[in-house]
Amino acid sequence: MNDVPVADPFAQREILVNALYEAAELEHNLMCTYVYAAASLKDGEGEGLTPVEAAAVQRWRQVLLAVAIQEMGHLAAVWNITSALGASPRIGRANFPLDPGYLPAGITVKLAPFNAETLQHFVFLERPHGSSEPEGSGFACERPYVRGTSRPHLTPMGRDYDTVGDFYERLGEGLRSFVGRYGETTAFDGDAALQLSSKEVNLPGARPVICLKTALAAFTAIIEQGEGAPRDSVGSHFQKFLGIRTELRALRERNPAFTPAFPAATNPVLRRPPRPEGRVWIEDADAFATVDLANATYALMLRLLAYSYLLRSPSAEKSLVVDLAIGLMQAMMPLAERAARLPAGPSNPHCHAGMSFIAPRDPSPLPPRPAARRLFLERLAQLAEFGTLLAASGDARARTAAERLTALARRATAGFDLSADAPTTAPAAAAAAPAAGVAAPPAGAPPGIESARGEQLEIEFETRRCIHSRFCVTWAPQVFLANVKGPWIHPDAMAVDGLVEVAHACPSGAIRYRRLDGGPQESAPPVNLASVRESGPYAFRGQLQIDGVAAGFRATLCRCGASKNKPYCDGSHHEIGFNASGEPPAGKAEMLAVRDGVLAIDPQSNGPLRVRGNLEIITGTGRVVSRVTSTYLCRCGGSGNKPFCDGTHAKIGFSSD
Repeated sequence: MNDVPVADPFAQREILVNALYEAAELEHNLMCTYVYAAASLKDGEGEGLTPVEAAAVQRWRQVLLAVAIQEMGHLAAVWNITSALGASPRIGRANFPLDPGYLPAGITVKLAPFNAETLQHFVFLERPHGSSEPEGSGFACERPYVRGTSRPHLTPMGRDYDTVGDFYERLGEGLRSFVGRYGETTAFDGDAALQLSSKEVNLPGARPVICLKTALAAFTAIIEQGEGAPRDSVGSHFQKFLGIRTELRALRERNPAFTPAFPAATNPVLRRPPRPEGRVWIEDADAFATVDLANATYALMLRLLAYSYLLRSPSAEKSLVVDLAIGLMQAMMPLAERAARLPAGPSNPHCHAGMSFIAPRDPSPLPPRPAARRLFLERLAQLAEFGTLLAASGDARARTAAERLTALARRATAGFDLSADAPTTAPAAAAAAPAAGVAAPPAGAPPGIESARGEQLEIEFETRRCIHSRFCVTWAPQVFLANVKGPWIHPDAMAVDGLVEVAHACPSGAIRYRRLDGGPQESAPPVNLASVRESGPYAFRGQLQIDGVAAGFRATLCRCGASKNKPYCDGSHHEIGFNASGEPPAGKAEMLAVRDGVLAIDPQSNGPLRVRGNLEIITGTGRVVSRVTSTYLCRCGGSGNKPFCDGTHAKIGFSSD
């Protein structure tokens, strides 16, 4: 029996997939620990910091969150490789704190607030091969152990590795061995359309994996960007954490009492566990409610991500569920911050509470049927309702979370089709799209919109969208009377066809019309356009859907970052002296097979404008810059690659609220 040949473990698809599951859980766990530490950091002078300390802590928060986002990109890369091999990605993870043996003895992962010891732990986790950096105090393993076996085997089991980089090197070797045994066509036989890509999410790791080269490139990017990067790799997670450590030590020398974070719990749980050692259970009612909502938000995010891997791209439903998952993550963050500021309870008076990131017992994807969509809708409504109750306390973070959850519930209601058995495969922007040729303004002007009805035409003017381009008062001064008291719009003072052309010239969509003479209503243009205006906004023309809501056919959206009416331009670029060329260099400009259709523009929280649909980006003089079907446009004003986003919003702390 001992002579029976058994394949090299990593040349077996089952064992290779199991190793990828460990990689996914490792990236997932690291992401949670970085978010937890960031949530514990204090915010400004109002929380006891000096101006210099507050600026430093704000930078550290941005670094931690940026690293967490990169970990999410690594996670997406691992998921895509897993899917390429024909398996379902591992979305879940074991709850904190991890039991011994789940990872190698030298890799401890647990939730802890930001302090010098936790920071050193992060440095240790991200260290390159051969580094002498020690583990942070309090993070050493409970007892030494060895995982795996040197014997040939069929049973998947974890193996030891010194650093995370070593683990990925071994995974790469295993993948080469597997492809060498079966060939690329057999090895990568998963449906590439099930993977996450730039069509759904703005993560560097979300690139389709279709062969050994693309899979190994994903592993290399993970190593070079984060865990296991060379010591001198500029911008690696290791170097970023070393930079924070240097700053922390310098500030501590100036002020030995400097405490950059709240004493959030180490390994918080929602109830007293059977084995309470090393855990903090939350008894305070307000803290319990906050962590409960944060955990439920996180759990639904996981369910949506799992569901997305059953939907083929391009798909309206796939894009919707990924958007909802990202939105839930953004709603979760203020709850995590609030939890770190509330007491844990009388049994643990030495520390505050903290989000515990409880994962569902089984986050396996739900079958893509109406029942799954109904569950998502029900759960989002419950989260929004609970968030509204929590926001009644008056806490700003609770209010922000509640507003985001309510908006997500509304978007899901508008986007999910409960009548369709199969997932929708129309373009991502198809949901809630207005039909071409429908009159732009609805009957009865809502607040903030003036309406003037003539015999043959009704004009509507939306003040908050106006950028004062002055086409109305210069092309039709007899209709639009500037600087007068009382009625100032007179539709009957000009021939209908001429007045319609004036409305079409309004780039912001502030002026809209409804014909009463039986003539054609405004319809979508034959080509979707985004004009980059000199030191000003983007001017979009198309069948627009902004933040999930039909928005007519014309709009000017802020790109300076200063508008008080985001995402729309309000002229603030003049006030701040925004300086940006309206003639960016040309890039990819291959002709699109289809040039019109719904154009979905989704402002990302504290991030860029996500644009999906057929679009030609042009300069202010009409030269083509790029033709795309999916892109991210800068709206913080700081990108070095305008008009496209380059991630600067995270570095400068751009806020879209």
